[in-house]
Amino acid sequence: MSKKLENPDNPAKNFKIVVAYDGTNFFGWQRQKDKPTIQGELERILSMILNQDIKIHGSGRTDAGVHARAQVAHFHAKTRLTPDIIQKGVNSLGSAPIVIHDCRIADPNFHAQYHVRSKEYRYYILNREIPTAIGRNYLWHVKPFLDIDVMNQCCEYLVGEHDFKAFENTGSPRSSTVRTIFSASWTKKPCDRLEFCICATGFLKNMVRNIVGTLKDVGTGRINPEMFNKILYSCERPLAGATAPSKGLFLYQVNY
Repeated sequence: MSKKLENPDNPAKNFKIVVAYDGTNFFGWQRQKDKPTIQGELERILSMILNQDIKIHGSGRTDAGVHARAQVAHFHAKTRLTPDIIQKGVNSLGSAPIVIHDCRIADPNFHAQYHVRSKEYRYYILNREIPTAIGRNYLWHVKPFLDIDVMNQCCEYLVGEHDFKAFENTGSPRSSTVRTIFSASWTKKPCDRLEFCICATGFLKNMVRNIVGTLKDVGTGRINPEMFNKILYSCERPLAGATAPSKGLFLYQVNY
């Protein structure tokens, strides 16, 4: 169908898509050779639908096992297919847990990564003795009681512009480890669940998971607020807590 409608004489259009996915069985967003990734799967399906080689640019990477409610990406294609037809095609042909929630033609200069103003991540913890059988791939089971009041006290230290090198894992190129966090807080949810929301201009490699792991130590009393503040300003990764599991992390929203 796409081959009949495609008109290579038309200029390429810039398509913006909003994607949700379950990252459990994927090696992250970014395309990798011989490993299943979200980007790789979407490019495979879109290339088949549009009968041309499609390369997608996402708002940023997510690690192996991390999920997304609203990852944003863009791609260029020469086609007469409308955005809604492309959206329906991807959602019907894809067997993986990847869904396009929105597809539209964007400004020719729109770039999903370079035009990001802020991103919001959410992390979920099940805080009780007994684990759960249903939904275990979407949260971190922590048995000891977590005091979210003191955890939220430490969240106040995170807000603002800081060097977050203490919460960065190595392995990702970056020009600076300084980021601005607009908000960070924990909320109690039904059924013994805790939700961590954090919004910032951007994030370093494993930054959210390292912050969560350190705040978990705050919640159990292993680290006090004064120590947490010192860790933040130390820029020393070994002083912070362990990296929280990827399965509890969701890319929740990307703002432009």
